[in-house]
Amino acid sequence: MGIMKEKRTIQTVQKSIAAFFRENRRMPSFAEMVSLLGVRSKSVVNFWIDKLIDADILEKDDKGHLKFKQSTYAIPLAGSVQAGFPSPEEEALCDIMSMDEYLITKPDTSFLLQVSGDSMTGEGIMEGDLVIIEKGKQPRNGDVVIAEVDGEWTMKYFKKKSGQIYLEAANPKYPIIKPKTELSLGGVVTAVIRKYHQ
Repeated sequence: MGIMKEKRTIQTVQKSIAAFFRENRRMPSFAEMVSLLGVRSKSVVNFWIDKLIDADILEKDDKGHLKFKQSTYAIPLAGSVQAGFPSPEEEALCDIMSMDEYLITKPDTSFLLQVSGDSMTGEGIMEGDLVIIEKGKQPRNGDVVIAEVDGEWTMKYFKKKSGQIYLEAANPKYPIIKPKTELSLGGVVTAVIRKYHQ
């Protein structure tokens, strides 16, 4: 459904494009923007794209494809809350937090995986959780990593002792993994995402 002409602003255009992106996981084409924005020509679409680029909302990648420069998921950070004994909490807005910028520091080298199994429950990583992986990050002793061991991919603690590298689960029922032939690191887990309600 397009935007009514008299109500069309840079904010409403941004919201329409962001809603399309969230639903389709891609940016709309120029033809789709004509319908999405309720305009009659691609020249008007170009006008709004230029406005969004000037406002640092959109940018073009090396191939000329449009992408969001700022997060479309920025939400208010209202303060802190105790996880122990309760205390009065003032509803004061502290800041606006971009969730993708908070969770992903290097988007060009990061990707998501869904967790299967219970080998990392001791770390608080449960089956069905999403983990953010940063490729090329040098793991430190004790980091949670994605690794290929003898042809099988797994998520475990990265351990190094006396020059020997091995993988360890966060669940005592799983044994320590020592590579027989090869260990290849796919990346380091930098964040865990869990959705409690659909």
